[in-house]
Amino acid sequence: MQRALFTAAQVRAQDRHAIEELGVPGFTLMTRAAHAALGVLRTRWPQARSLLLLCGPGNNGGDAFLLGALALQAGFRAHALALSATSEGDALRARKAYEEAGGACGSAGDAPDLSAFDVIVDGLFGTGLSRAPEGAAARLIEQVNASGRPLLALDLPSGLDADTGVAREPCVRAAATVTFVAHKRGLFTADAGDCCGALHLDRLELPPPGFQSPDAELLHAHGLPPRRRNSHKGANGHVLALGGDAGMGGAIRLCAEAALRAGAGLVSVATRAAHIGALNAARPELMAHAVEAQADLEPLIRQASVLAIGPGLGQDDWGRALWQSARTRELPCVIDADALNLLAAQRVELPEHAVLTPHPGEAARLLQTDTASIQADRFAAARALAERYGAVVVLKGSGSLIAAPDGHVAVCPWGNPGMAAGGMGDVLTGVIAALLAQGLSPWEAAGLGVGLHARAGDHAAAAHGERGLLASDLFLPLRELLNADPN
Repeated sequence: MQRALFTAAQVRAQDRHAIEELGVPGFTLMTRAAHAALGVLRTRWPQARSLLLLCGPGNNGGDAFLLGALALQAGFRAHALALSATSEGDALRARKAYEEAGGACGSAGDAPDLSAFDVIVDGLFGTGLSRAPEGAAARLIEQVNASGRPLLALDLPSGLDADTGVAREPCVRAAATVTFVAHKRGLFTADAGDCCGALHLDRLELPPPGFQSPDAELLHAHGLPPRRRNSHKGANGHVLALGGDAGMGGAIRLCAEAALRAGAGLVSVATRAAHIGALNAARPELMAHAVEAQADLEPLIRQASVLAIGPGLGQDDWGRALWQSARTRELPCVIDADALNLLAAQRVELPEHAVLTPHPGEAARLLQTDTASIQADRFAAARALAERYGAVVVLKGSGSLIAAPDGHVAVCPWGNPGMAAGGMGDVLTGVIAALLAQGLSPWEAAGLGVGLHARAGDHAAAAHGERGLLASDLFLPLRELLNADPN
């Protein structure tokens, strides 16, 4: 998979560069897009013989018209529904090609029986739409979504924001999307997973854009290199996991065990005395310590190389005391859950090697805004958090983002809805802490940790389904992925 992600404006600039600098006519690009779409359609639905084409007024509609012309020439049956009575430029030329091939064209307001078509092709808007679909287009999208027929979206599903991944309702829910020239960053986060279906990229025979840098990148799948045979536990770091106030011992246990499973040489736990017996019985490899006052914590911090603070911490006096001790140290750290809420309440200077792992609600508190604003532009929110706190930030959610203070952003293409369950974030905190303990930088640890965590969730869901997936179900696939060939 190509890893570079671009904004819609950057992709439009690549189109102009191809036309004006490389001398590739716009209609040639449109023809290549139509051929690419037909190839995806044939591969995914080999038995399909009839198409309904939804054609907007611009070049996205032109792509659909040309796809229809190619399909008719190949023996398909096709019918087009157009948003406008006419088209312009290359889109007009494509429309004429469709009509000359014998294609029928009706109005978007007069949709035929949708069940008569094997596949519906969405060519309504593409990247040009910056608002919610309205009028006849909105009604048509609602009809095709409710039809139960498979949808193929051209470039991106109509109604989906190419930059943010936000679905402006109504938004096409496609079974597959074939996107052109370059990956748009909004295809991989927020609502995109519910709208795009299987994603295919076709560069339309254009070279990589050497004149601009990507806005973001996709994570790539890898593990860690094999350890030296002459190794010992001290060489793999010592994680101290702090948390587990009354009634929340499970959170810190998940975090600490994840750190073990992700390869930390030693893992200690600083928690309430009430949890010690259960921790020792369930996972004796953890060094569990009762901490009821700051003085109890000091010798544990001195022995640690990385801190993981927040799971089950709470925001009462006990949690605040642990946070106060941890935040004054220069140790690499992962800050999660209630430690993030305490940071939001009183901003402090963080250690140089810190990773913050907020979900959208915690991110909203850190930026003093609301969750809807975070989700409206997750890229902007992740970058703002990383800059404000001078730390690597993992903005969790569908299409988790990793942001560095310099503005660099990576996007996780893995994960599934079954991971929307209690304890998953605690496991991620432990994984990232373990990777820090093994010598990775905050950026490396966050990226690898997020990827391993999401891929482990996918492996666990593939085995037994998404519903009922437990955070602890990730431990076995996590270990397998970490030990897989890093290449």
